[in-house]
Amino acid sequence: MRTRRRLTSPPLQPTVGNLTPQMYRTLILSNTGYVTMPFARIAITLPKDLLAATDRRARELDRSRSRVIAEALRAYVARPTAVREASRSTYGADEFGAAARSQLHSDLQKTPAERLRHSEEVTRLARSLHPKRAARQQIIGFDSYDEFYEWQKSNRV
Repeated sequence: MRTRRRLTSPPLQPTVGNLTPQMYRTLILSNTGYVTMPFARIAITLPKDLLAATDRRARELDRSRSRVIAEALRAYVARPTAVREASRSTYGADEFGAAARSQLHSDLQKTPAERLRHSEEVTRLARSLHPKRAARQQIIGFDSYDEFYEWQKSNRV
């Protein structure tokens, strides 16, 4: 009995003309040392001097700006304490942070209605201290007409 051999074409060698997007991505990634993985595009805002420094570093290393930023982020995520400034204190480490944390804790013990009432009192106090300020427009939402009516009655001066 004869065995039939299937004729197959040799595997495609990547050339500029026959690259599929997947082949192109794999080829580029294998040349740059990255592992094939999905990428996402993001938009960030940087100070001009930082962007210029990033571009200079990218030219020095003969790499893209994206790769330089990605490597910096990888270093930050791997060892965040080594990258952060040593002089910065954590939230709540100084007396102002401790006071803010204490205020937050006490505010969270209140009901939403109590917090709203307190914020209205503080607003009235601020307006009495700075009477020259023009009144600001507010957009307030209500779940029902009854709530609006109660609010209107309580805010009549």
